[in-house]
Amino acid sequence: MNIFNQIIRGILFLVLAIFGLAMAFVFMVSTAIAIGILYVVARVKGRPFGVKAYWADRRQAGDGKNIFKNKDVTDIEMREIP
Repeated sequence: MNIFNQIIRGILFLVLAIFGLAMAFVFMVSTAIAIGILYVVARVKGRPFGVKAYWADRRQAGDGKNIFKNKDVTDIEMREIP
């Protein structure tokens, strides 16, 4: 009976491992497709595609605007008293 349980556990582990590998493969393929779409859109719009260009663009967009509605921003630290 012990050998039978070990065989069942081994089969279950193998099935779960294959399922995990399949999920990782689907995630990698979907990420590659998303990056490809972003690359094509950037090329069509005439922008460079890369991390440096993205952050430079985000910095330029945020320079002129104040992200806070009011000027009074406070930092609050809250602690729970037992």
